[in-house]
Amino acid sequence: MTRETIDLATKIRAAHEALSPLIMGIINVTPDSFSDGGRFTETQSAVNHGLCLVEQGADILDIGGESTRPGAEPVPVEDELARVIPVIQGLRQSTECPISIDTSKPEVMQAAVRSGADMINDVNGLRSDGAVKAAADSGVVVCLMHMLGEPRTMQHSPDYENVVDEVAAFLDQRIEACLAAGMNKNQLVIDPGFGFGKTLAHNLALLNGIAKLGRAGVPLLAGLSRKSMLGAITGRQETQDRLAASLAAALLAAQQGAAILRVHDVAETLDVVKVWSAARAATSTESRQ
Repeated sequence: MTRETIDLATKIRAAHEALSPLIMGIINVTPDSFSDGGRFTETQSAVNHGLCLVEQGADILDIGGESTRPGAEPVPVEDELARVIPVIQGLRQSTECPISIDTSKPEVMQAAVRSGADMINDVNGLRSDGAVKAAADSGVVVCLMHMLGEPRTMQHSPDYENVVDEVAAFLDQRIEACLAAGMNKNQLVIDPGFGFGKTLAHNLALLNGIAKLGRAGVPLLAGLSRKSMLGAITGRQETQDRLAASLAAALLAAQQGAAILRVHDVAETLDVVKVWSAARAATSTESRQ
């Protein structure tokens, strides 16, 4: 691992152990993402948005060039590269904030890391041909996510006997695959994949089961921001109207032990984390007196 990877891995591990989550800001360089698709398709607008998220307090920037919303169609490698690489390069020239590439394609992983990405965030859990090797060769931090099926079909009647146990078993297996490929456990992060092949009941069970999912001792990323499950609970059909629900979900994930909160609304989420952390610190001080 490079010094930058070691620094990011150490930062994530510290957040995991201290119950003080990092904030990952989302940059979708796509025309069709479920929340902000089409807003940042121009390279400079995406770079500017990323720098704004850094100013708001983002600890990591997550850049994606392929929508993974339910029903989304695959994007050719060439198109995805054309979307994300200039943004990574532009951000790398302007900020030292760690950059994550949100992709399942080995070719995009490799090019993104060469361009300055510090982390690979794969919704497919490195199951694509060549993905494990590409991630292992890169030496960067890797997030392994659970998804049932693929974006085009994942919400077609997802079914589990016990969603928490089955997702935990899947993530354990992917961790073992990475270790067998020579990766260091300290560079791994897991993600239960809220909304990726899950009903509302499945998502709520996973939210309540974060502590159990972290049984492997690997930090957990929670991505709940603006998702349809929050719309189903609140009745807010427009994604931009789900801020309050997103903040509530982020707080619940933090309380359950999430080490990274992947969000659209960085400043507001950071305020929530600061208030929660201050209350915890005050309680700890009182208990020692």
